[in-house]
Amino acid sequence: MRTVGLIVEYNPLHNGHLYHIQQSVKITGADAVVAVMSGHFLQRGEPALADKWARAEMALRAGCDLVLELPAAYSSQPAQWFAHGAVAILHATGVVDALCFGSESGDAETLVRIADRLAEEPEEVGGQLARLLKEGLPYPAAYAEAVRRYLRAAGAGGDAEYRLDQPNHTLGLHYLLALRRLGSPIEPYSIRRERSEYSQTTITDAAIASATALRQLLGQSGQLADLAPYVPSSTLEILEREAREGRSPVTWESFSGPLLHQLYRADAAELASYAEVTEGLEHRIVRSLSLLPERTVESLLDTLKTRRYTRTKLQRTLLRILLGHRKEDLSAAALASGIGYIRVLGFTATGRELLRRMKRTSAVPVVQSAADGPWPYLAMDARATAVYSLAFSDSNPRLAMRDFTKPPVQF
Repeated sequence: MRTVGLIVEYNPLHNGHLYHIQQSVKITGADAVVAVMSGHFLQRGEPALADKWARAEMALRAGCDLVLELPAAYSSQPAQWFAHGAVAILHATGVVDALCFGSESGDAETLVRIADRLAEEPEEVGGQLARLLKEGLPYPAAYAEAVRRYLRAAGAGGDAEYRLDQPNHTLGLHYLLALRRLGSPIEPYSIRRERSEYSQTTITDAAIASATALRQLLGQSGQLADLAPYVPSSTLEILEREAREGRSPVTWESFSGPLLHQLYRADAAELASYAEVTEGLEHRIVRSLSLLPERTVESLLDTLKTRRYTRTKLQRTLLRILLGHRKEDLSAAALASGIGYIRVLGFTATGRELLRRMKRTSAVPVVQSAADGPWPYLAMDARATAVYSLAFSDSNPRLAMRDFTKPPVQF
């Protein structure tokens, strides 16, 4: 059974994602699809619109066969660690033959050549990156420029001009670097994004829109029916059910009370102990609390934002404070050591066959509940689920404990 792996968020799953699933199967000749999906908190430091089980169901009904969770320790990280965590899970399954990711160009070959040059982490790139960060460039732009300068100096020709400042190219490169550093035999493929850019906020097509644009549309209208032209009917059904049952939509403002409580009670020294609080940001946070025009997360982000501190960086920082993630929990050494387990969120009949194979092939234990093991990142995800449940209008306290009680979704 040839299997393709996807790395996804599905926030929410839309027609562009459906196209990606279908094309991934087509170009890789796959018989099955394994998706590694972020849990309740996502790569840009945002909470998911709907919980991880609802989004796993979206994935299964759209054509995925097995959905595995990317832990919060990795899911809200910059590209390097996000990619490392997700690729490590696919590699550890022992059943994934190919990885297919979306990109602005659909050109995997150039990214493969660049990854080959960068796999040994050249000192020149690190030095350039440090200098550009000191000059005040945000990390994504600084990394792209550092690589460009290194490739030019190395005589890489046209590869040096490849647009690594585009977010899916950056992610794609880090997927490939992770494959090389893990010594993984997984074959990489890429599909060009069609008719909508990664974080495009305007809708310019009758059927395809970015997840960012769809969340913005929903925030403006409040009507899930407005998403109908842009999402599969199954996605809309799931979102409508989650809304009826008081579990969606979830936004950053759903956590304004708990987050501000954390910030008001902490001094600068305590804030500095949290992951992502770097370069004196703790002092800026403390000062900003007295300058807020209103007690909202949006107001806080606007007050904190500078050229150096992008919205994404700040959202990740606030998320780590909300979830109580300390620097030692998410150190480079801790993240590099890996996850230690694979968490199953959902599967189809074909996915069940993959799970049977994984009993023989998986490099780490496969679990279905937070009660199944002592791993720190699994316990961290259980706590993240409890925090996420604070956003629900359904106040049933059992919802906070679903990582221990809810079985994988089956479709």
